[in-house]
Amino acid sequence: MRVKTGIIRRKRHKRVLKAAKGFRGASGDAFKQAKQATRRAMAFATRDRKVNKRRMRQLWITRINSAARMNGVSYSVLMNGLV
Repeated sequence: MRVKTGIIRRKRHKRVLKAAKGFRGASGDAFKQAKQATRRAMAFATRDRKVNKRRMRQLWITRINSAARMNGVSYSVLMNGLV
């Protein structure tokens, strides 16, 4: 017996198209392109969360180093002194 996937397919399509809302061109309208674009966007989002943490850490180190040097101590000496 043949089973149609109407409701399930519509639900899946709606979920993907909702995630692709605001994408340019067919990436926001057509399911196939939206699926590819959202998968790519999610991959970039995962990667960029790590990159953001890396950048923030770099910024903190720069600021701490600058403040430490104003007090006549280098960053490495300050960090070793905390232990």
